[in-house]
Amino acid sequence: MDAQEVATLREGIAEKYRKVAVSPEGLFRYPTGEASARGLGYPPVLLAAIPPAIRERFVGVGNPFALGPIHPSEAVLDLGCGAGFDALVAAQLVGPQGRVIGIDLSPEMLAVAEAGRIQAGISQVEFRATGVEALPFPEASFDVALSNGVLNLVPDKPAALREIFRVLRPGGRLQACDSALVGDRLPPDKARWSD
Repeated sequence: MDAQEVATLREGIAEKYRKVAVSPEGLFRYPTGEASARGLGYPPVLLAAIPPAIRERFVGVGNPFALGPIHPSEAVLDLGCGAGFDALVAAQLVGPQGRVIGIDLSPEMLAVAEAGRIQAGISQVEFRATGVEALPFPEASFDVALSNGVLNLVPDKPAALREIFRVLRPGGRLQACDSALVGDRLPPDKARWSD
């Protein structure tokens, strides 16, 4: 993928998530919102502590918390956090002694996430604008990295994975849910970014 293709891909993703910041309805071919989160097994008690505006913007493709426990006092990195749904779930699990950092490229989504964090009264979460391919954190900073439908959107997956494993502590975990293409190529009529 050349630089122009990467720029076009990133702009397409950014535009879609600008729209999600306003309203996610009708933008995805899979279920979204609180009903989707419940269907994916997110516990209702954790959902109840998340502001409605964040719950309705849940656009995850899975439940990364079903892949392993998040322990009190752990440090969690939420990759492509969007409106902050998984970051706010993680904050409840790590408790006040833990910390969660959510990263995203969309300023609009980060603004929604920060407003939700304030509304929920959760102080151990921080949101930052950055991409997955160049994480601004020292080595061995996190116990867990979460990805919910994000890695498939990253143009340089090898760089992203190198960065993720660089910032994970020894024994750290990547808990990722994603959609993937099976086979070598998209059919010509599908060879563009879409949901």
